Amino acid sequence: MDKRYTRRDFLKIAGTGSALAGATALGCTPAGNKNTVSDAPAGEMTYRTNPGNGDKVSLLGYGCMRWPMTKDEEGRDVIDQETVNGLVDYAMEHGVNYYDTSPVYVQGQSEKASAIALNRHPRKSYYLATKLSNFSNWSRENSMLMYRKSFENMETDYFDYYLLHSIGNGGTKMFEERYFDNGMADFLMKEREAGRIRNLGFSFHGTQETFDYALSLHDKVHWDFVQIQLNYVDWKHASGRNVNADYLYSELEKRGIPAVIMEPLLGGRLSKVPQHVADRLLERNPDGSVASWAFRFAGTPSGVLTVLSGMTYMEHLIDNVKTYSPLVPLNQEELDFLEETAQLMMTYPTIPCNDCKYCMPCPYGIDIPAILLHYNKCVNEGKVANSRESENYRKARRAYLVSYDRAVPALRQADHCTGCGQCNDHCPQSIDIPHELHKIDRYIENLRQDTLQTTD
Repeated sequence: MDKRYTRRDFLKIAGTGSALAGATALGCTPAGNKNTVSDAPAGEMTYRTNPGNGDKVSLLGYGCMRWPMTKDEEGRDVIDQETVNGLVDYAMEHGVNYYDTSPVYVQGQSEKASAIALNRHPRKSYYLATKLSNFSNWSRENSMLMYRKSFENMETDYFDYYLLHSIGNGGTKMFEERYFDNGMADFLMKEREAGRIRNLGFSFHGTQETFDYALSLHDKVHWDFVQIQLNYVDWKHASGRNVNADYLYSELEKRGIPAVIMEPLLGGRLSKVPQHVADRLLERNPDGSVASWAFRFAGTPSGVLTVLSGMTYMEHLIDNVKTYSPLVPLNQEELDFLEETAQLMMTYPTIPCNDCKYCMPCPYGIDIPAILLHYNKCVNEGKVANSRESENYRKARRAYLVSYDRAVPALRQADHCTGCGQCNDHCPQSIDIPHELHKIDRYIENLRQDTLQTTD
């Protein structure tokens, strides 16, 4: 495939939601999760108070990056608005009042779909957060256009929480170019003074140098909140160029800056853990789900304002509402238990993909998240063999090949990666995506040829 795909071509053959067509399509099943579809209690949500302005914010926040998808009349993948409306209605009824989106989420569809659902409720009944996601074009003209468009998309005249989106991976130079050299930071501070932004902050993925530099500007900018990646693995074992969450949180705590938490489940990986890890979590708390441990961890620090979760399915929403209605904070013994669990998780050679889809669309039509998530699930389920001499090699070989072809259409598989590297610039987890795709492709080809010796 030497053809480069346009955005329209991508939508025709791929869409935005095919990476998670379901556990069956991926050939995997959740590891030991309890059935949590029974209703959650209403009126018992835990709230945290923003020390800057007294906002009473639900500890569970709704991340609008993973809305459910459906097909339109032309076969294109679009957000399933009816289902989104139902999810938002349930969340509102059960006390969830913080909703976080972005102009780039769900390939640009999230803001409008979120607004349709939320605007059926009184504007004063929820807090609305969006971002200046000027990744590829940070000229003042384009940044201003994106800012104005968010107001139009969401049919509002103010944002409760507004973020400089995903600073860090480009270093301090890119941070300055995206927001300061073009005058956007000064403009947004004036918008805060005018009341069109009530709280101004940033979300962070990347190097400690950039995080420290951003916080050094606190006296000038006065960050009202900061969004960080925090979970019981990243607390002390962050991967790639990401920074351990204990450091990020402690630096915010020193300055009295509220923390908004993203990726409490590491893109779902902490709800789909290896079976023996799931067993030890469920044995310790038989009445909770595997995921509830991660949400309790993220919500326990007192400086956390809200914990975002991209809840695609009602059962996820119900389970998370249960966990925070009300929150039972972790004690020290339980925190130590989760650190031991994190160390167990680190022994599995998974790829740190959080399914954010920032890498998409691939110009060659490759479904990057589906390939990486399928590989991770098979690692966790013991379906990745090291060599032909491995125990249960034949069974693992067949399971991987069959589930791979079910999870990823042939024209969208790893063998079509040219190594252009366009995806790497957008990955908040600093994954060398072409390297991982080529590694997976070599593994698959060895399985197909039955020539597997060792994996690298």
